[in-house]
Amino acid sequence: MENYAINSLKITLFIFCSSILYACSSHKDTAGSRAMQNLTSRYNYIYNANVILGEHQQELTESYADNYDEILPVYISPEKYDIFSTNQAASLPAMDEIIKKARVILLEKSYGNYVDESYLLLGKANFYKQSYFNATEYFDYTAKTFPTNTKSYIQALDWKARSLMQLSKYSEAALVLDTLSIAIADTKINKADPLATIAQIYIHQRMATEAIGALKEAISAHPTGAEKIRWTYILAQLSEQQENYPEALAYYRKVEKSNAPFEMYFNANLNRIKLNAFMSGVKLNKQDQLLALLKDDKNEDYHDQVYYQVAETYARDGDFDQAKKYYNLSVRNSTKNAYQKGLSYLRIADLNFKHFRDYRGAKLYYDSTANTLPRTYPGYELILKKNQNLQYLTDRYQVISWEDTLQSIAKLPEPERLAKINLLANPVIEPVKATESYTANPLNPFPTGNDGRSKNTNTSSGFYFANANAIGTGFNDFKKKWGNRKLENNWRQSIRSSAQETIQDINKNYSNNGKIAGNTDSVVAVAPDSASKVKALTASVPLTPELLAKSDQKIIDAYHEIANFYLQELNDPKEAAEVYQILLDRYPNNNRLASIYYGMFLVNKTLDPAKAEVYKNKVLTEFASSTYAKTILDPSFSLRQSEMETVVNKQYNDLFEWYEKKDFAAVIQQADEVLKTNPANYLAPQFAYLKAIAIGRTSHVDLLITEFEKINTSFPEDKLIVPLVKEHLAYINEHLEGFKKRPIALIDFDPNEPKFFGQQFPVVASTKNPATETKPGQPAKETEQPKAVVPTTVKEVIPEKPVAPVKVVGIFSTAVSRIYYYVVHVSDASLTLSSSRFGIGQFNRGNYAENNLRHQLTEFDNDQLIFVGNFGTFDDAKTYAEEINPQLKQIMKVPANLYKSFIISKENFEKLSSKDILDKYLEFYKNNY
Repeated sequence: MENYAINSLKITLFIFCSSILYACSSHKDTAGSRAMQNLTSRYNYIYNANVILGEHQQELTESYADNYDEILPVYISPEKYDIFSTNQAASLPAMDEIIKKARVILLEKSYGNYVDESYLLLGKANFYKQSYFNATEYFDYTAKTFPTNTKSYIQALDWKARSLMQLSKYSEAALVLDTLSIAIADTKINKADPLATIAQIYIHQRMATEAIGALKEAISAHPTGAEKIRWTYILAQLSEQQENYPEALAYYRKVEKSNAPFEMYFNANLNRIKLNAFMSGVKLNKQDQLLALLKDDKNEDYHDQVYYQVAETYARDGDFDQAKKYYNLSVRNSTKNAYQKGLSYLRIADLNFKHFRDYRGAKLYYDSTANTLPRTYPGYELILKKNQNLQYLTDRYQVISWEDTLQSIAKLPEPERLAKINLLANPVIEPVKATESYTANPLNPFPTGNDGRSKNTNTSSGFYFANANAIGTGFNDFKKKWGNRKLENNWRQSIRSSAQETIQDINKNYSNNGKIAGNTDSVVAVAPDSASKVKALTASVPLTPELLAKSDQKIIDAYHEIANFYLQELNDPKEAAEVYQILLDRYPNNNRLASIYYGMFLVNKTLDPAKAEVYKNKVLTEFASSTYAKTILDPSFSLRQSEMETVVNKQYNDLFEWYEKKDFAAVIQQADEVLKTNPANYLAPQFAYLKAIAIGRTSHVDLLITEFEKINTSFPEDKLIVPLVKEHLAYINEHLEGFKKRPIALIDFDPNEPKFFGQQFPVVASTKNPATETKPGQPAKETEQPKAVVPTTVKEVIPEKPVAPVKVVGIFSTAVSRIYYYVVHVSDASLTLSSSRFGIGQFNRGNYAENNLRHQLTEFDNDQLIFVGNFGTFDDAKTYAEEINPQLKQIMKVPANLYKSFIISKENFEKLSSKDILDKYLEFYKNNY
């Protein structure tokens, strides 16, 4: 009987094991197979995968550095997707392991109950690998495929929204969260995470009230302990932002009493002290309470934040001198927290800008702020704008300073003048005085262990500056980051202002006599020696009445531009009035009086109405025909003027079409009609020029000369057409005998160059003294022989500048190029730009005839780019831009709001292929040049 029982048991076990093996041996939809698949999926794959995810999230949390100066993120996630990032995501073997486990379930256990969780695992693994597009697809598929599985459905929507936010697709994420809100309305569990995600998008949308409500619900939905503490701190930040200080204070106290990480505890304590002081209304002791935190050794790494909060309290009380003092202390103590240092720089810059009116000082601190704070900082674009605007002021103040220096040198007796010029060209650098005497090695500016202060000759000292290897490594690391920078104040600045390096301006003025290298292959760079600098400086000193008048005009223009900038850009009428008054005191009879009087009228309308009335009458009586007088009498005059300019542009474009069709009679007739009905229009010189060329195409040279001379006498102040006409007349007079033999002055078009008259007026080497023929604001023209006879090599003196580190943002780089272009971007592909390109050609031939500049057109999307080149350096292109930009209104025959100009290297230009990429470059250009 016993043997029978044993045999029966063996048979039963055999059948059971066979069934199990059979169930495991094939992938089929049977009850036994599903049970086995569920068992192995849950405890072998799903459980282990979730453990790996939890460990990875913990590692991410521990390595993440929170920025307590901003609202903390609700969740700690990997970095957001950046289209310009060239860095590949780090390899994550743990996430690859999760993906493997999820795929095993999908391939071999698809009849089980864990397919939905497998897709969620795939999505989460891709999320942590920063493959947000893939993650979004997995979560979207899960939500659509398993809508009846409430837990998986809610998780899928939650993580899909998070993935979309990592892609900065906030509008799409908001739609997903709307669906999620409906889905969790009737559930009582697993609500904390979705509610926190909803709070996150409210924070991004700056909807603090809604975010507070969502976070309160999330906290009441039983999150983990760490999440509860973090979300409570965020509630405190949001309440403070809403100026609900009692509630913020209560939340900060909760965080202090919790098991929060030390840094969160410290910041909660700091903010509690700050709010207590603010709410009490008692000015005494609040700074002392904050400064008392410095006595605790645990707070050693947070001294910069303490000083910053002390400065904030002084700023609120209006004690800006003390505020600036403590902001500076915060900067000095910011050894680890670059973000905090950037905030302190920003506050000092704002104080200089708004309260101390030290715009040049503000410029330096805004520059440091822009280099320190991340681009994701709210308001970063405004900081850049202020930085760039203040560069405008510093450049013009430097012009005034430099011209005043040159004029003061001109007044000196000759021996003293020469000594002063030599001193400027070769500035004496004071040697650094050592506080203690030691043996100095001129080849090694850092003392080692072998100095007079120590008898220890062991060079392996732990002291950094006693270790030559450490010094060398540090110096190399410094060069990699900052380049070859001079030891001087404000060495960190990436963009050097002219106010900081006078000698740099000397070199720039000397460099190539202001000419632009047209052919970069023929440029030979040589460093300016002492004699060359002295020669350049001597030539710059205004010793004659003509040179003094030009120097005065530069000062007048600089003051005028500064005053207008204060008034129009900085909205600072008081400062504008002071600058206008300085200009009137120094130059009471300058050529900007109409504009200055009008500016004084505007600034005094609120400051001093009686004075405003005085300047209003000055404009109306002394400049009755000016635009300013007409604007005072008719405030809508500017609007009507813009409408008139649009009409004039159309008339010119129509006339140019007749010219291109070679209907010269119609050109002459139409030009006469326009000049007769509207002789003072802003394109009148160009109408007259087209008429003159049309006459040259149909008549004898005598009539052409007459028309050219009329242009010279009728428009003496024009800087676009008159220089070109003078070039034409010089060529005609030089070859007058040949021209007089022709029945028609100008031969027909060259089919290869139908618009630019290259065959009519080729570039001719000038035989005149450039010193006597140079025009104000134009580069000096040197005598040179025709290249076919005597090949010449242009030598350019390169200024000694600190080498700025190359910046790479996405696909664009500030790396030095051999070729640069000046570009005019027109944001309308339907416009015909023939007449505008013609205007650019006129400018080039009249002002840069010897530089062989060419302009071309390229198009993409709805944009057109006119690019002019080639320029050998960025500074050459910048000089060209500074001269042509003031005349673009006359050159471009399209509405002003449709075009803008910029400079670009050849390498960056070749990457422009769409509107989106162009916009990215314009942003890059604004931030880095």
